[in-house]
Amino acid sequence: MRRDHWQRRIAELDPETQYEEIARIASYHEFPWDYQQALSFALFRTYAVPSIGRLLYDTGEFTQRTQKRHDDTALVLEAVLVDGAESPGGRAAVRRMNQMHGSYDISNDDLRYVLATFVVVPHRWLQDYGWRRPSEVETTASVRYYQRLGALMGIKDIPADLAGFEELLDTYESQHFAPDPKTRAVADATLELLVSFYPRVLARPVEAFSRALMDDRLLAAFELEQPSRAVVALARGGLRMRARVVRFLPPRRRPRYAKDLKRIKTYPGGFMVERLGTFPATMPETVEDAADRRATSA
Repeated sequence: MRRDHWQRRIAELDPETQYEEIARIASYHEFPWDYQQALSFALFRTYAVPSIGRLLYDTGEFTQRTQKRHDDTALVLEAVLVDGAESPGGRAAVRRMNQMHGSYDISNDDLRYVLATFVVVPHRWLQDYGWRRPSEVETTASVRYYQRLGALMGIKDIPADLAGFEELLDTYESQHFAPDPKTRAVADATLELLVSFYPRVLARPVEAFSRALMDDRLLAAFELEQPSRAVVALARGGLRMRARVVRFLPPRRRPRYAKDLKRIKTYPGGFMVERLGTFPATMPETVEDAADRRATSA
């Protein structure tokens, strides 16, 4: 296989109608490691919005069961893309997300912002650290995929293009990022989980490396220590050096799924999408029906 095998395959596809196939190739063949890191940072950013971070803290999921919440999020999102949003498996994953979100009072604005992070943060990550920059076809496909996912989740007023998502993200963060003890607790728990994926001797370097990839606005919102210029240069330069090496590697023949990673630890014997995530005791029986109606009407 030539190094540009998947690029040539993507160029044959229509991003307006075959966006899922393009997104699968980009996520699991061309940039699997990059997408895993970028989506993790995308979710991490959302905690800095107090209305989101406080809710996550109050559920206890992100501070008391951090590993499980990490695994559930990765597996549910992956199930939608791998199976396809219109498939029975994909719809089951979307229904599970809608059930969880429907159990809490989450504004449409917060849901729109979270959706924007899934579009914008991976795009910007690949622009800065990818072994190649995403093509226009890949960018359009990503936008169309998340527009469809957002519609199935019942999110209203979804942006029409990448520029719209970027404007939404940047404006929402400038208006809503703010320090809060609960959001900081969620951020700390998440960083502790990240550090646990590596040998203990690397705990401090990994934590410093993570902060070095955060922008000033995010650091200020969590009141995290500003890393030195040297650490920032080393971290970001290291990622760019990695990109140069990956550029000369052969194309990935087999997809690299999150469910196969060692850091997914909660379900060693396998899992059912319908049982992932949270099931609050106060969740009314009608939530599933409401979620189905939202998905169907979309």
